[in-house]
Amino acid sequence: MHYEELVKEHAPRWPYPVNYGKENEVNCDVLVLGGGIAGCWAAIGAARKGARVVLVEKAATKTSGSGGSGVDHWHDAVTNPACRITPEEYAQAHIDNFGGYHRCGIGHYIACRESYDCLLELEKMGVKIRDSEDEFKGAEFRDEKTKLMFAYDYTAKYCVRVWGSRAKPALHKECQRLGVKIYDHVVITSLLNKDGKIGAKVVGATGVSSRTGEFFIFRGKASVLGMAKATRNWVFSTELRGLYVDGRPPNQSGDGHAIAWRAGAEIAGAEESSRVGGGAYGYPQYGAGNAGNTWYACSMVDANGKEIPWVDRDGRILKTVSERYRPAPGQKFFLSMGGSRPSYEYMPPRLMPVQGDIATPSGPRGGVAKIEAAYPLYADLPSLPEMERKALWGMMIAQEARTLIPIYRTYNQAGFDPEKDMLQAYAGGWFGLGPPQWRAASNGGPIVDWDLKSSLDGLYVAGGQIFASGDHAYSAATGKYAGRRAADYASGADEPVIDRKQVEAEKYRVYAPLQRQNGIDWKELNAGVCKVMQDYCGELKSEEVLKLGLKWYDEIEAGEAATACARNPHELLRLLEVFNIMTVNRIILEACRARRASNSYLGFTRTDYPEVDPPGWRKWVTIRLDEGRVKTGELPLDYYGDLKKNYEAHCGL
Repeated sequence: MHYEELVKEHAPRWPYPVNYGKENEVNCDVLVLGGGIAGCWAAIGAARKGARVVLVEKAATKTSGSGGSGVDHWHDAVTNPACRITPEEYAQAHIDNFGGYHRCGIGHYIACRESYDCLLELEKMGVKIRDSEDEFKGAEFRDEKTKLMFAYDYTAKYCVRVWGSRAKPALHKECQRLGVKIYDHVVITSLLNKDGKIGAKVVGATGVSSRTGEFFIFRGKASVLGMAKATRNWVFSTELRGLYVDGRPPNQSGDGHAIAWRAGAEIAGAEESSRVGGGAYGYPQYGAGNAGNTWYACSMVDANGKEIPWVDRDGRILKTVSERYRPAPGQKFFLSMGGSRPSYEYMPPRLMPVQGDIATPSGPRGGVAKIEAAYPLYADLPSLPEMERKALWGMMIAQEARTLIPIYRTYNQAGFDPEKDMLQAYAGGWFGLGPPQWRAASNGGPIVDWDLKSSLDGLYVAGGQIFASGDHAYSAATGKYAGRRAADYASGADEPVIDRKQVEAEKYRVYAPLQRQNGIDWKELNAGVCKVMQDYCGELKSEEVLKLGLKWYDEIEAGEAATACARNPHELLRLLEVFNIMTVNRIILEACRARRASNSYLGFTRTDYPEVDPPGWRKWVTIRLDEGRVKTGELPLDYYGDLKKNYEAHCGL
């Protein structure tokens, strides 16, 4: 018996009624695409302005997205009453620290001004943000007046530790309270343009149910795109580690990037990528010893128990744990993430480099003497002050599902005791060391103006969808802001008119895999798509290699992808994701071709343009689709102008 026949004979019956082709038409003022942190906050922001809001999510809004597992750090909270720096200082520090490339100045400044307000709103929704039971009373990181708890820089106090495991359910409940109409398990397949013309105003979107296969036509006076970054572009293996390959949820397949590109939106930063670890051969996040991020600033010892010293930005050895959380003499504040080329002014304390340098990732290494150590190294939790240990293990590790279940509960059940036991550190951290061609897309996405509007009229962008984006707090603040501005736009907009030809063409594309039999399935196609990126868009790039990658995709689209088949609505969803991944990979390859200079901040090396960071290429390189051709452009790195002045002129408060 043929394999396909065997599967059909023994496969369980599909548990939902299937109605391929059945159309559902939905009208609203503001259409929010993506139900993650940014999407939920966008829906809340728009609904509070009185707009009729529809939110569409391909998973379950209550728990989906990167923030669906919870949150333990709330960055950018510089308006909290204990913070000693201004939004302008903090935003500019991040911009400068990464050469102007790391975060969009617009989105980051919005986060600096509004993320703490979002945190206070979460508190009203029932999320715990302060030590109200005095469990950590007297701790160095606790502000006794507000009972807020801080991470990283205990002097500047810009990052709040929170009990955020229930953040997403709280947002979901608030959306329901405000009357937001939520469509779960519906994957958005395209944006609809006015008169069906690519590059014209966005008037809605199409989608398909991953349960019933029904088709959806959403009309919106304004739309907010909040579908996060892309994954599964270079590395993919369901058998060894599920879909989870680079620290983000597997559903993040770049759908928003793909539909924005096909609609004609202008995109920047897509050439940036970074090397990822061993993926399927690594360890669960935070399941191995290190001294960064959630574990900052854990003590590290070698195999003989010798402690690895901590040093400040000037190489001065820090003698106490407390000093690791303080700026160096003459330094006003430091940033928690050092960056690939950190600025001296904002460089954080870090571990002294170890000979061989395969220890834990701890930020910059240059300019400091190295120490001899016997491997392996260990995170020495027992040596930490009690309050620090309790905050790292008992509080923060337990606030995200990706660490609560596989790490906190599993390790505790196995007998791990942070007062007695240490965690071994491995080369490359918990991800392990992967080859240079194993990479992850970093910060590409649609460009935005001070309304967080894309280059397409009627389309707003929030969260990880924005080029050069940020984290949870960034997504919350920009989501709320984008929803607010979209509602203002919708209040004066005409009723959207859908072009029927555009809808019919999309229906044909979406349902085509259901008409085929015995073709390639989505897993095989995803693996092949990744292999092209490994071979033709790895660490070293050139015009010839990048063009070969695009040629491969031409052949795959005409060959394997054209025969790919789906047997049910779920497989159709996964296959549509892979089609989007292929589109995103084309975007990446075209963006890499457009930047004809190597760039140290973007992790970008062109062998045919070896000069690094030449002055003429210190800019954003943009690309867009125009009548089937790729058009390139550019923007100054600081195209957003004066942060405070422009924010206050556009924020709509």
